[in-house]
Amino acid sequence: MKRSLVSLFVPVCVPLLGLAAVVFLCGAATYEPGGPPIETPLGKRLPFFFLIPFVALLAAIACLPAVAGHWWEANVNKAKVAALAAFPIACLLPFHFGWEGCDAILENLAEYVSLMALLSVLFIVCGGVVVEGTPRGTPLVNATILAIGAVLANVIGTTGASMILIRPLLRANSHRRRVAHVPIFLIFIVANCGGLLTPLGDPPLFLGYLAGVPFGWTLKLFPAWLVVNGALLAIFYVVDRLFVARERADNAANPSATFDAGRQTPDARLRVRGLANIVLLLIIVAIVFCGGRGLFNGGEQWAFGVQEVLFLILAVISLRMTPRELRVQNHFTYQPIVEVAVLFAGIFVTMTPALAMLNARGSTLGLAEPWHYFWAAGLFSSILDNAPTYLAFTATAAGAQGIPAQGHYLAHAFEIPGAGLEPVLAAISCGCVFMGALTYIGNGPNFMVRAIAQESNVQMPGFVTFTAYAATVLVPLFVLVTLLFFR
Repeated sequence: MKRSLVSLFVPVCVPLLGLAAVVFLCGAATYEPGGPPIETPLGKRLPFFFLIPFVALLAAIACLPAVAGHWWEANVNKAKVAALAAFPIACLLPFHFGWEGCDAILENLAEYVSLMALLSVLFIVCGGVVVEGTPRGTPLVNATILAIGAVLANVIGTTGASMILIRPLLRANSHRRRVAHVPIFLIFIVANCGGLLTPLGDPPLFLGYLAGVPFGWTLKLFPAWLVVNGALLAIFYVVDRLFVARERADNAANPSATFDAGRQTPDARLRVRGLANIVLLLIIVAIVFCGGRGLFNGGEQWAFGVQEVLFLILAVISLRMTPRELRVQNHFTYQPIVEVAVLFAGIFVTMTPALAMLNARGSTLGLAEPWHYFWAAGLFSSILDNAPTYLAFTATAAGAQGIPAQGHYLAHAFEIPGAGLEPVLAAISCGCVFMGALTYIGNGPNFMVRAIAQESNVQMPGFVTFTAYAATVLVPLFVLVTLLFFR
């Protein structure tokens, strides 16, 4: 076993370590003290080779599960790859740009800590909520659960709704052989597209709320929410019926098959245990709302660390007060959240140059119409985390109107008559939320749903296969959204 791990470590990690050294040496060799003046934004002074570690990390996430699947399963190996990719950026930015480079990394890491604090507390608290009862996973029952999740995502966030519903949904379909499409559509609907209607639904909308978007404004996006989620539920229902029909045919041809289309579940009643954690979920929602509104702080946004510490306290309370048998019944482990944490740590560091370039050079992308922003913000969200991508594109849109991206700058979208920012903001919001479903790294809950499904012995597709599947289902819907709302 030790020898096999070494045989995988050498071909995988040595090239990445070599890449880190090459990028660092190239950066040192090409450094020009007489370059653009210090007043020039950092993103305009960064050479494009700073993007190499980020691209390499994305390539590793996409390819390693296929070429070194067993090695990649261990989170410690994911951490090695993430660290090796982040190393050159962590060295080069301070080396070339001093405190400005450090600040760029630290700002992204602060976003990472805030995001992981929210995702972690939701993961832990929801892991103590047990939905008992196992209704038979028919297409209608599955679609109904997904529809409930699309609404629930706007109350407790896409992470909270996904963590509460994924295990009951998998349990309801445990008698079936072909079920990978069920968690895939949960990623589409509950973990992403469903969370469009409130700032609590998805991290990008929460950041917009902090930057001045009124709390109830996102409800205006209901028509787009209804079109996308309604269509996805209809597509899922048809696909699930086709899988059921195929399994019935297989069962008829092979009586020894384990699938039984007429199976009756002994207990189809749904009951919720761990109600104390429901109270904690409501407290989390209240903290997010109060922090964004600056309540108890003179209207100013809470300082970094306050909300995060409160989340830590709530996580500890949940762990202490939840009976152990509830987490055992939920098959609760830290594997999914650790996987997200280690990979996103590398992503947030390596994407620092990409975000800076996008922020500073966004005007050169030729973005003018709302549909431009819808697709640009959405596609970047599918390969970057959608929260910082949202900030980058809203800053680009505001800059095009001469509005500095500082403080509550998005409030100007509603205060300046004829500024044209509101339809652009709607396009950016929909693009970031919807297209986060195109890849596993588009939104935090995607990885967690995938990890939980695999822990339940569901063979989930790899990075490339999932992206191809998602594009086939989602891109036509996004074209429809473009024609209906953002022409």
